[in-house]
Amino acid sequence: MFDANALPPLREVVGRFDIAAQKSLGQHFLFDLNLTRRVVSVAGDLSGINVVEIGAGPGGLTRALLESNARHVYAIERDARAVAALRELAEHASGRLTIVDADALSLDLSGVSPPPRRVIANLPYNIGTQLLINWLTRAEDFLGFTLMFQKEVAERIVATPGGKSYGRLSVLARWLTEPRSMFDIPASAFVPPPNVTSSVINLDVRATPLAPAHREDLEIVTRAAFGQRRKMLRRALAAIGGAEILAAASVPEDVRAEELSVEQFCAIARVVAERRLAR
Repeated sequence: MFDANALPPLREVVGRFDIAAQKSLGQHFLFDLNLTRRVVSVAGDLSGINVVEIGAGPGGLTRALLESNARHVYAIERDARAVAALRELAEHASGRLTIVDADALSLDLSGVSPPPRRVIANLPYNIGTQLLINWLTRAEDFLGFTLMFQKEVAERIVATPGGKSYGRLSVLARWLTEPRSMFDIPASAFVPPPNVTSSVINLDVRATPLAPAHREDLEIVTRAAFGQRRKMLRRALAAIGGAEILAAASVPEDVRAEELSVEQFCAIARVVAERRLAR
């Protein structure tokens, strides 16, 4: 059984491998094993599941993942100093840790680990949103995601209709997953401390999307709607059909984008698709 408490302290590991956090890589390390264990715990039962960790750094969260009942842990890291530290950690992991030296932005995670897979990660702030969008385009490849973002971004992802945080990312996330905010982590918990509070969120992938729609059409609609979010929908969507497509989708034309449910956006997207095919 893996015991993180039997390993050298993370601060010692960081010093020995000279892993000073690099701003260019968006690195902020978590040394508190109680916090990393809490992140793993909110992901739920991991038995039989392959976990992919992005930006593993010196291995703080990796240690907590190895303590769990996950089948295997795949740690993605591009910093050569951290990769060396992770290789040392792998010597204590009884074959349950695979280190992938790569840039997560250019990596197909379905080729990294076999299913079933879940991503659990303290994402680099500078690429976190783009990574999530990339994964959601192939949401069926995952059971879900337990991710750490800066709080403002997390609020946008889990937002529901009617609030100022609700936008394109909220619609995409809620269409394909069941997003939930789990808990906040203060800046003081990280080394070095960022300028913002962080939040851990869960996104469990739905068996089927919340409503029928093609992603490309949904992106067209949400881009137009939220691109002019202060305007009534009939004006914001004027370039793609305005009041006409809203009527066809049974959506009121005198509302704003932030008031629409995901299902209503999908209804508009289906009309857009029908009009395109009819041309």
